[in-house]
Amino acid sequence: MSDWMPGPDTAQRGEADAAPPAAPSAPSFDPAPPAPLGVARTPTGHAGVDARLERLADADHLAADGHTEVYEDVHRGLRDELTALDARTAPAPTPAHDNRS
Repeated sequence: MSDWMPGPDTAQRGEADAAPPAAPSAPSFDPAPPAPLGVARTPTGHAGVDARLERLADADHLAADGHTEVYEDVHRGLRDELTALDARTAPAPTPAHDNRS
């Protein structure tokens, strides 16, 4: 019978017998898949503007070369919303006083 007991160096030898860590994989030069940026869009309270801003979320699912179309569409829509605000007729001013004789 042996009175041999494992010492601290035995555990180290056991670790050395384990598989070596995996070698780092070669870098990929493929573009990363589309991913949401996580930018919060705060509602403005104007339904037309809010709808245009929500359209920006469509860019989250497109590759970068598809973003331009979405951004141009949103820009065009926001410009249309501003134009519509300018085109509204203001109520006729009420006279400050009544000119009766």
